Amino acid sequence: MESMPIDGKFTAEDVASLRGELASSGLDSWQAAELVSSFLAARGYGISSDGARSVITRIDATHCTLECMQQELETLALVM
Repeated sequence: MESMPIDGKFTAEDVASLRGELASSGLDSWQAAELVSSFLAARGYGISSDGARSVITRIDATHCTLECMQQELETLALVM
């Protein structure tokens, strides 16, 4: 059974999977922003290129927790 988001658009499992992929992939910031865009698009959301790069920068610079990352994504995700 798939877990549903409790308070937001994305499940903790989905965000954790994205976080793990970002951490282990060795992508540069442009590629990481594209991965975030793809993550959101697969779930019916979009994000501007600037928004995707800024979320990557904030996640990287602050060593964002899983909850922080989920909040960042939900703040910037645009319904398509």
